[in-house]
Amino acid sequence: MDTQGLIDALRAADAVKFGEFELSHGGTSSYYVDKYLFETDPDCLERIGEAFADHLARTTDGDTKLAGVALGAVPLVAVTSVASGTPYVIVRKQQKEYGTANLVEGDLAEGEEVVVLEDIATTGQSAIDAAEALREAGAVVDRVVVVVDREEGAAENLAEHDLQLESLVTASDLLDDAPEDIDAA
Repeated sequence: MDTQGLIDALRAADAVKFGEFELSHGGTSSYYVDKYLFETDPDCLERIGEAFADHLARTTDGDTKLAGVALGAVPLVAVTSVASGTPYVIVRKQQKEYGTANLVEGDLAEGEEVVVLEDIATTGQSAIDAAEALREAGAVVDRVVVVVDREEGAAENLAEHDLQLESLVTASDLLDDAPEDIDAA
């Protein structure tokens, strides 16, 4: 995988922004990675799918299924599925109250190994919630692979739930040549 090429694609999609930003967990940061910009840019999305597929080919056996959290990770898991030929399921954040009322959508067999794909990890809570839902549905989940690890505690939080965090890019990689007044806060 070409980390610098992926960083260049994220920047070309204008997904890396500098300034003062409030994050979903309530903290603030001097930079922001806009997942909606990188997930809706065809070139960047294709590169991410290929990078995930390459990473998974090197670290996973052929019997693993993918999972993406609705809504943000659905484009990522779909493009990775196409790039790798690996089937996937979608994990809802809330169970729907109509139709089948599934929390996990797609074909998932008891005992099946699943790798959760996510966009950005800060605290890792959405990945933890997804892994717990998958485990309740009978899956074996021990890994979460993200596009960007902000390096703000997600790895430690995931480890408390017996999950290993892997990333295509870290905040350190992404901010390596950032403006001098920006830190990885």
